[in-house]
Amino acid sequence: MTKMNVTMSLADRLRAFVDIVGEANALTTAADIKPYLTENRGLYHGASPLVLKPGSTQEVSAILKLASETGTSIVPVSGRTGLVGGQVPREDGHDVLLSLERMNKIREVDPVADVIVADGGAVLADVQKAAEAHDRLFPLSLGSEGSCRIGGNLATNAGGTAVLAYGNMRQLCLGLEVVLPTGEIWDGLRRLKKDNSGYDLRDLFIGAEGTLGVITGAVLKMVPRPRGRQVAYAGLASPDAALALFEKASQRCGSALTGFELMPRIGVEFTTKHIVGVRDPLASIHPWYALIDISTSDSAETADTMMHELLAEAHEVGLVSDAAIASSLAQQDAFWHLRESMSEAQRPEGGSIKHDVSVPVSRIPVFLKEADAAVHALMPDARICAFGHLGDGNIHYNISQPVGADKAEFIGRWREVNAVVHAVVHKHTGSISAEHGVGQLKRDELAASRPAIETELMRRIKQAFDPAGIMNPGKVIG
Repeated sequence: MTKMNVTMSLADRLRAFVDIVGEANALTTAADIKPYLTENRGLYHGASPLVLKPGSTQEVSAILKLASETGTSIVPVSGRTGLVGGQVPREDGHDVLLSLERMNKIREVDPVADVIVADGGAVLADVQKAAEAHDRLFPLSLGSEGSCRIGGNLATNAGGTAVLAYGNMRQLCLGLEVVLPTGEIWDGLRRLKKDNSGYDLRDLFIGAEGTLGVITGAVLKMVPRPRGRQVAYAGLASPDAALALFEKASQRCGSALTGFELMPRIGVEFTTKHIVGVRDPLASIHPWYALIDISTSDSAETADTMMHELLAEAHEVGLVSDAAIASSLAQQDAFWHLRESMSEAQRPEGGSIKHDVSVPVSRIPVFLKEADAAVHALMPDARICAFGHLGDGNIHYNISQPVGADKAEFIGRWREVNAVVHAVVHKHTGSISAEHGVGQLKRDELAASRPAIETELMRRIKQAFDPAGIMNPGKVIG
C-alpha cells in the first residue's frame, strides 16, 4: 500500500481523477451517472460516484496509474450494448467508470495494406463507413453497430452475422494499443499479417472484457468490397434440412457464402407482429427458415446465378419448400432486418431467458431437439425461439415466457433454465458463451464448467497483469 493509499480521502481521490480529464469530461451527479449503471435487459444494476471520459491514451494512462496507486477499481465502458453485465459497476458504489466515448477517431486508413487504425472508442458504424469510403469493407456487422464501439467489440471478441466468411474480431485485428492497470502503455499497433516473435499478447486482451487493461486503439483488417451480392429467404421443414442446405451451399459457393442464418416460425411471427415495417417474404407458412447471403468478387450477376442454381438444386431434392430471392438492395436489407430484429421482437412478449451458445455445426439439429425436450420437461408451456448463425454454430437459444405467465416469476427461474440448456451444450462439446462474453452473468458457471487447470491459468494471467485487482472486478474470473 502506497503513501497515497493511506493519506488520500475519498473526496480527494475523486478530485484527483476529475483533474486528469477536466470537470467538463467527468460526470459526478446521480442523474448524469444513472444511464451508465444498468444494461439493456435490466438484469444488472450498479452504483458509481464518477464517470470519467478521457480524451487521449495518455489520460487513460494517468487514470489507471492513479487507480493502481489508490486501489480504486475501474470499470471500462464502451458502447453499453453488452448483454452479460460486463460494463455494469458493482452495487457497493466503489467502482469508477471509464468511458472511451470521446476517443472515437479514425486515426488512419491504409487501402494498400487493407488496414484501418481506430481509437478504442470509435463507433463500429463509423469504422464501416471509413472503410467504405476507400472501396473496402470492414466486415463485422452487428445489430448494435450504430452505438457499439471498437474497444468493446474487441474486449468481447464480437462475432455478428459475417463470422462464417470473415471470422470474429480476433481474426479482424492485427494489432492493439492497450493501457495496462499500472498505467503503462503497450504500443502493439503492428500491421503485420505474419509475426511469430514470441507470445501473442494481442490475443490475451481480445475477449478479456476489460479485466486485463483498456484497449485504446486497434489496427483492423479491411477486405475488398464485394462487387456482387444476393440474399435469399427460404422455407424449410426442419433444422436437419437447414444443415443439409448449408452443406450444399458451402460446397457450391465456397468462400462466396458469407451468411447462413437459421430462424424458427415463432421468431418470424414475433418479428412481423412487433417490428414496424417487417413482413414475411413468403406467403406460405414453414416451420423453419434460412437466410442465405452470397457475396462475389466480380459481379451481381454471378451472385444471382449462384443463388438461383443453389435453390433450384435444393428444391429438386426436397430441402427447400419455397424461397424468395431479393430483387433489389432494399429487399436484401429487408430480409436481414427481419433476422436482426428477432431478439428485440421478443420483448413485447414478456420475459425472455436467453442463451448465447455454440455447438459444432453438425450437431445443431440434435442440440435443438434435446434442448427443446429438456426445457419443455421443466416448463411445458415455454415458447422457444432459437435462432442464429447456423454457419458458425452459434445459436441464440431464447425462451419467451408462457402466455399469461408472471414475468418476474419466469425470470426468477433463469438459472434453473440455464442449467438444463447448458447441460445439453456441454454434452455436445459446445460453449456457453459464443459471442456475448462472460461478464457477471456467466462468471460462476464458466469457472464450474471448465477444467480446474484452465481456470487456474486464467487466474494467473489476471494476477500477472492486474496484481492490484482494479480492472473490472467481479467479471469473467472470480
